[in-house]
Amino acid sequence: MTYAKHTSSVSYRVRSPKAHVKIYHGFGHTHDMIIFGHVFNHSTKYAASHVRNPLRNVWRMLRLFFVRPLPDVKVMLQWNNAVISSLTETDGFFRIDWKSDTEVHAGWHQVMVKAGDSTNGIVGQGLVFVPHKTQFGFISDIDDTIMVSHSGTVWQRMKTLLFNSPHTRKIFPDVALHYSMLSAAHTTPEAPNPFFYVSSSEWNLYDYLVDVFRFRKLPEGAFLLNQIKRWYEILKTGKTKHQGKLLRIARIFEAFPNQRFVLLGDNSQSDPDIYFKLAEKYGSRVHAVYIRVVNSRRLPVTEQTLQSLEEKGIKVCLFTHSAEAIAHSRAIGLIV
Repeated sequence: MTYAKHTSSVSYRVRSPKAHVKIYHGFGHTHDMIIFGHVFNHSTKYAASHVRNPLRNVWRMLRLFFVRPLPDVKVMLQWNNAVISSLTETDGFFRIDWKSDTEVHAGWHQVMVKAGDSTNGIVGQGLVFVPHKTQFGFISDIDDTIMVSHSGTVWQRMKTLLFNSPHTRKIFPDVALHYSMLSAAHTTPEAPNPFFYVSSSEWNLYDYLVDVFRFRKLPEGAFLLNQIKRWYEILKTGKTKHQGKLLRIARIFEAFPNQRFVLLGDNSQSDPDIYFKLAEKYGSRVHAVYIRVVNSRRLPVTEQTLQSLEEKGIKVCLFTHSAEAIAHSRAIGLIV
C-alpha cells in the first residue's frame, strides 16, 4: 500500500462545525487509484435553481469564489484495511494516490475522506471511477468545446458565467448527441467508454459543471479542473497555464497505459498545441483529435498543427458544427 506524499509536516486540527470536505470524482485502473478534494471552512456546493433570475444566478456564482481554504489539514482515506493519509496544500487542495491490495472492478466506488483527527474529524463522501476495459477513452475540454463560453473575451466570458444557471447555460448543438454516441460505440450499455473532462475552469465550478452536464445529458465522467481561485481573482477565471492542462491530461494517459484516446477541444486557446505535445509523447495511443473552430483568426495555425498530427498517422477533424464531427466519427468507424 502506498501513501500520498506531501512536503509539509504541520497538521491543522479541524474544529469548526462548518468545516467541509469537498471530494471530486476520482479515477483508477484495477489497482492504482487517485482522488482529489478540498477542505474549506464551509460548504461550497452550488445551489442550483430552476428559477431564471439572472441576479440570483450572479449571487450563487459569486458565493463559489468566497471560499476559505484550510491548509495543512490532515486527511485520511480508508480503503479495505488500510488508511492512506495526506495533508492539504496552501489552497486547501489534497490529492491521494494509493494502490489497492485487491483488484478493483469497473464501475463507481464510494470512498470517504476524513479531515482532522480520528475522533473529531469532518467526513466527506465521494466516488472513484474505474472504467471498463474498452477500446477507447475520451478526453474533452469544456469551455468553447462543449459549452458556449467566449473564453477569448473577458467580459463576455464573465457575463456568460455569472448570469446563467446550469439549466440556462448553452451548449453547442448536437454535442451531447456526439458524446453519447462516442460513449456507447463498440461496447455495451453496461460498459460505456470512459470520459474525462479536463478544463481551465477552476474547482470552484465543479458542482455547477456537474449540474450542467447532467441536465444536458452528457456522459458521466471524471473532471480534472484548474486550481481554485478566490473572489478577488474572479476576472481570471478560465485562465490557466499551458503546462498545467498538459500535465493533467498526461496523468490520465499514465493511469491507463493500455488505453487509446480520442482528444476533443477547440482553437480558442491552446488545445491544438497541447494535443500535439501529447501525440509526440504517446504516439499511436492518440487515436484521433477533434478541434472545434471558435476563433477564425487562429484557423491557419490550427490547420498547420492538425496537418502535423495527420502526418503522424493520427486522425484529425477540424469542425465548426458538431454534425460535422459526427459525420467524421462515422467515416473513420469510431461510431456506427
